[in-house]
Amino acid sequence: MKIRILKGAKNDLEEGFDFYERQEPGIGAYFLTSLSSDIDSLKLYAGIHPQTVTGYYRMLAHRFPFVIYYKIVEDEIRIYAVLDTRRSPTLHYRRLFSS
Repeated sequence: MKIRILKGAKNDLEEGFDFYERQEPGIGAYFLTSLSSDIDSLKLYAGIHPQTVTGYYRMLAHRFPFVIYYKIVEDEIRIYAVLDTRRSPTLHYRRLFSS
């Protein structure tokens, strides 16, 4: 399956990178490497994660407190959002309903 990271999710990854890079130089790169690995794992494991009431699959990242929201559309995995789990669930739903 092909993975497509949509614009909103790319922005989320950039924001996460910036946040962690401000904490300590180099951590931002580690964040992107870790999340990229999690996203790549969807080639094997897409569809096994719990679905939300909005119809998105919800995969928790392994090393950072982030959740990856995706859908499977035909032969493509579409990443809609990569959000910090420490933020308000209301923000998550707002983002997903606007995608």
